[in-house]
Amino acid sequence: MSDFKSSFQSQFKQFDQQFAQNQFLGNLETKTKIPRSYLISSFTFVYLLLTFLNIGGIGQILSNFAGFVLPTYFSIQAIKTTTKDDDMKLLSYWIIFGFLNVIEFWSGAIIYLIPFYWFLKVIFLVYIAIPSTGGAFMIWSKIIEPFYDKFLASKANKTANNLKQSVENASSSITSGISRHSK
Repeated sequence: MSDFKSSFQSQFKQFDQQFAQNQFLGNLETKTKIPRSYLISSFTFVYLLLTFLNIGGIGQILSNFAGFVLPTYFSIQAIKTTTKDDDMKLLSYWIIFGFLNVIEFWSGAIIYLIPFYWFLKVIFLVYIAIPSTGGAFMIWSKIIEPFYDKFLASKANKTANNLKQSVENASSSITSGISRHSK
């Protein structure tokens, strides 16, 4: 038990040091006399508890908030870097996030069939949103990309080629019609 307690205290101290420059947390700590790490831990606990209980449908709002705010922050950071690796991870996240929202919209029964759906969704979204976990990219490369390559890529390329050919034909007929009328 002592090791567990000392491990938590060590993590809290590390968190306090890491966010020592954060003015908002600093002001909050000064006003409440509660360390930053305890404030954030308490907020996280209450957030997850509200999502878990889903009182008044708040679980959906909180889950979509968590699924949007954290990845948006990481996406803004990724845009400012020159590497492509973080961009791929976050694009994978946004594809999965969009897919989940479409599925939720069209099949509301899933929400009622899976106990604690919103709580599980928050945990899942946070896991795939943090680029260092690699969760979104793993789901992309193991599930979505093979499905896309097998069923959608060839049809999408064929449709794009047909569309391109139609545009070129229309362009040619317009150009030839203009040249005939200008003589």
